[in-house]
Amino acid sequence: MDYRTLGNSGASVSELTLGTMTFGAEADETTSHQILDAFVAGGGTLVDTADVYSAGVSEEIIGRWLAARPTDAAQVVLATKGRFPMGDGPNDVGLSRRHLARALDDSLRRLGTEHVDLYQMHAWDALTPIDETLRFLDDAISAGKIGYYGFSNYLGWQVTKAVGRADALGFAPPVTLQPQYNLLVRDIEHEVVPASLDAGIGLLPWSPLAGGWLSGKYRRDQAPTGSTRLGEDPTRGMEAWEARNADERTWTVIDAVTAIADAHGASASQVALAWLLAQPAVTSVILGARTVEQLDDNLGASGLVLTADELTRLGDASAPRIDDYPYGTAGVAQRGRRIDGGR
Repeated sequence: MDYRTLGNSGASVSELTLGTMTFGAEADETTSHQILDAFVAGGGTLVDTADVYSAGVSEEIIGRWLAARPTDAAQVVLATKGRFPMGDGPNDVGLSRRHLARALDDSLRRLGTEHVDLYQMHAWDALTPIDETLRFLDDAISAGKIGYYGFSNYLGWQVTKAVGRADALGFAPPVTLQPQYNLLVRDIEHEVVPASLDAGIGLLPWSPLAGGWLSGKYRRDQAPTGSTRLGEDPTRGMEAWEARNADERTWTVIDAVTAIADAHGASASQVALAWLLAQPAVTSVILGARTVEQLDDNLGASGLVLTADELTRLGDASAPRIDDYPYGTAGVAQRGRRIDGGR
């Protein structure tokens, strides 16, 4: 396992992160603890959860694992999130000081700790002034409750605004952003990636396998079975499968991933993860596993180095299709060179 700095901080984390949204839902506590054991044994350090994962149960499962394994716990870089509803009251949601103060304390209690390394805002809150959120986070750092903070699901302008206000107010800056990012979903490259690079923020991509599509388990014109996530939901799952199956780009990408995987003697999942690890601004890729076997396969992406030609092939196959200025070919070319006036 290789290690990278956590965004613009001095903390080091594993290049693969264990996402725990499955804990308490698709993985029971025994399986969840086995997954945590396997992740740490494989050199993993960054463990990511959220208060809303299984309504707090994911944090509780992790808390009991940390308490039972103090030696392993000392190496874990622990991350959680707050923002979404954890109650029915008007202040049980959002990024206000009122909600975040309670949400953070509740997360610490469930995790059985007095401190988390990374506390993330799970989504933008248009109702709460950004200064209020940033002041709370800076105070939480000063109080020793969190080490760093970051965002999740923010747009480019939201990242830039938050970074600018933190700097103007003299607050600690954000260090990470969790976006959806994979070979089938690359729209963040238009604004979010450049904003993150400009701010020195590290990306922690979620859904790196596009809900299983990049694992190679789906076949063209063959409906998914109940052994897959899409097949488990006969209505919404089938609708999602039909939409993506009908897009020829999906199969162009999958064919490229599969061919490169065969050349390396690797799995399709490992190739898709290795591509993400090679992208600018990416600090660590979040793995979501329901079983130890799934995790073991994904951990095999560590150390898989794709050639320049393979990265180009994957990039060309999966290129975002928006070609309108300023996001298309002309805009990219213009941003890549100096133009008249020295701009």
